Amino acid sequence: MAERRRLNYSVNRAILDEGEMDEMAQKTESKTSFCEKMKKSMRCSGPKLKRGLLQMIPILSWLPRYSFRENALGDLVSGISVGIMQLPQGMAYALLASVPPVFGLYSSFYPILIYFIFGTSKHISIGTYAVMSVMIGGVTDRLAPDSNFMIWDNVTNSSIIDVAARDAERVQVAAAVTFLSGLFQILLGLVQFGFVVTYLSEPLVRAYTTGAAVHVIVSQLKYTFGISPVRHSGPLSLIYTVLELCYLLPETNIGTLVVSIVSIVGLILAKELNTCLSKKLPVPLPMELIAVIIATVISWQVDLQGKYKVDVVGVIPSGLQPPVAPAFSLFGQVIGDAFALSVVGYGIAISLGRIFALKYGYKVDSNQELIALGLSNTIGGVFQCFTISCSMSRSLVQESTGGKTQVAGAVSAIVVLFITLWIGKLFEDLPKAVLAAIIFVNLHGVMKQFLDIPTLWRSNKIDMIVWLATFILTILLNPDLGLAAAIAFSMLTVIFRTQVPKYSLLGQVPDTDVYKPMEDYDQVRKVPGILIFRSSSTLYFANAEMYQEALGKKSGIDIMKFLSAKQKLEAKRKRLEKKNAKKTKKELQQNEQEMQGEPNWHMQRDVAVIEVDAEPNPSLPRAIILDLSPVNFLDTVGVKALRSIKRDYGEIGIEVVLAGCQTCVVDNLQTGGFFNDKVTKSCLFITVHDAILYCQSSRAESQHEELYEAWAIFRWTELATEMGG
Repeated sequence: MAERRRLNYSVNRAILDEGEMDEMAQKTESKTSFCEKMKKSMRCSGPKLKRGLLQMIPILSWLPRYSFRENALGDLVSGISVGIMQLPQGMAYALLASVPPVFGLYSSFYPILIYFIFGTSKHISIGTYAVMSVMIGGVTDRLAPDSNFMIWDNVTNSSIIDVAARDAERVQVAAAVTFLSGLFQILLGLVQFGFVVTYLSEPLVRAYTTGAAVHVIVSQLKYTFGISPVRHSGPLSLIYTVLELCYLLPETNIGTLVVSIVSIVGLILAKELNTCLSKKLPVPLPMELIAVIIATVISWQVDLQGKYKVDVVGVIPSGLQPPVAPAFSLFGQVIGDAFALSVVGYGIAISLGRIFALKYGYKVDSNQELIALGLSNTIGGVFQCFTISCSMSRSLVQESTGGKTQVAGAVSAIVVLFITLWIGKLFEDLPKAVLAAIIFVNLHGVMKQFLDIPTLWRSNKIDMIVWLATFILTILLNPDLGLAAAIAFSMLTVIFRTQVPKYSLLGQVPDTDVYKPMEDYDQVRKVPGILIFRSSSTLYFANAEMYQEALGKKSGIDIMKFLSAKQKLEAKRKRLEKKNAKKTKKELQQNEQEMQGEPNWHMQRDVAVIEVDAEPNPSLPRAIILDLSPVNFLDTVGVKALRSIKRDYGEIGIEVVLAGCQTCVVDNLQTGGFFNDKVTKSCLFITVHDAILYCQSSRAESQHEELYEAWAIFRWTELATEMGG
């Protein structure tokens, strides 16, 4: 590796404070008012209208420029591959949502067409997703539990579940929460609230999806063992469900368990075979579809349902459902779930979309993605779909098989439509255990995210704590409440890190204008007589008091002790003046002479003569520089803290100046009342080096005398107190 070339540079300029910088750079004072901004945003012109239309309906922008020669073949192959995957996944995830499997196919058709028109990501595969489905399942089971649909069967003389009525009610609930979540996403997109995803950090999202995957696995165990536990809702419902599953294990249906084991083992082997042949095959083999076909044929031939009581998919109606208005009466009961679904679905989609956008060099509009997903869910809710997002497994297949644009998604929707209209009825004998096995195998990638824990332990322990807390909260509180609690906990870690920042004293790197923490570097040197103090975070109400305390500890100055000593001396001086006012003029002059700042002061009480140091303590600085370069905003408490520091240290002769302030911080100081007739922008310097040069200049030398006087006052009062004076 070649040695890096060193380039020297030299800058010759005057010391700059904020006032001089404003004059030199001619800072503008005019700011656009809110009314003017609103008027400007409301103005309409031809080009602006065109830009807005192309932004709201992206297909009008990219479809006319679509290159058939470069993209058509890849999009066609990719769309067919993803469409084939949508069949088993859509039916499997419908079980998670506690609705009939055919509604998973509907959810893999309508929303994809809407996203094709309004979406901006070229590679993500929109449709059913396990995490969203299990969240929907929690809502449908809560509002339409089996216990509400028990009827008496005269044939068996026992209570049975009215499955048709229950499923109809659950579909209505799923459609309502889907419609409402879509409305939330549209509203958030219209108010430019796409930045909400920034609150979903990568560790939080990965831990949340891992916790949700555990919920998914537990919810599918009943299909694996062929048992019927009561599905619980609310906090700790997962724990109760696991305990009940353990209690019901003796009732396991052996036929269902055998089907599950064979399906899981077969799918795992098929996935490994696909991985081994990935370099030799142009497209991955649709192993899930092959498994579904084989399982359906075997179930039909052997009559697994009749002979071994293996639960199968059942009736799959042909054709599409007509649009139905959502049940508005349910909105009040599902509003919280709908908002959680809207945030989670958007967070997963935009995170994956940005990964592909960065890889292939295009831009994903976060606000437009909100609107696209919102329209997909809103219109999908009218057609009795359940909430969708993007699937990582399908997105990776769409990318790896040559998908280049959103056309691949439209092709996959056409494949699903073909399956729904003509082929769906062929899968009525498909065992539900096979669909559960498909879910288990598809979640293996999500479960690998447990490996994040040792990685985060080595890289960032706070992120590891966020990961663990998110996972535990999601497990204990269910995915909806768990998400809210995880975001709150993540925010608390941010507050904690800003509330307890690292405080440092800076020193100069020799022969440079660079200043670094002295505890981190061996070669930095303290600037004589000047203390440079810096906090690693911004200054606001949560840490303002600690900022002042840290400054006192780092400087070694007990500012309250100094001020108290000065106040005591002032009170004693007034008492002496009042007492001596009754004496003669000669005695009064003598007493006044003794009160001057002389090297030797004599006590009036003739108890002792106190000798004061000829020079102040050399450890005390004559100036303090507050490096505010890490500070990106100041609230009123922060401004008051800085004003208090400058006033208090100024009273004992230590000049306090500020350096490295950003423009917004200067504005905060201005509006917060930091400046007055005595304190101007001349105490704010552009860089720490400017402040150092100022403090070393002759303009700051007069402060040395005040420091000597303050030190003498402190020592006099301290010694007098020790001797009973």
